[in-house]
Amino acid sequence: MKRVEAIIRPVRFEAVKEALNDIGVYGMTVTDVRGFGRQQGHTEKYRGSTYTVNLLPKIKIEVVVPDSQVEEVVSAILEAAHTGEIGDGKIFIAEVEEAVRIRTGERGESAL
Repeated sequence: MKRVEAIIRPVRFEAVKEALNDIGVYGMTVTDVRGFGRQQGHTEKYRGSTYTVNLLPKIKIEVVVPDSQVEEVVSAILEAAHTGEIGDGKIFIAEVEEAVRIRTGERGESAL
């Protein structure tokens, strides 16, 4: 099993969620996060003063999927989140040793 973690633009969240639902991924964890990479933030003016906003709002989506579904999930996220501009985000893939469904005690892929 693998955990696929995607940091994306907030405006692309609905498109990514729909793309994942279309390929049969329904369970996900979504977190509002802030950060920056090459985008380095931007400047804003407020009441005559200029401020630098370094940490930009992003959405982090985490899904745990069987190894056989990883490439399909990554492709769906890439297609739905892509705008071609700096700040589109990143995808991270990590190994998951075990999953346990608390309600039933199921383990492994059946717990997903």
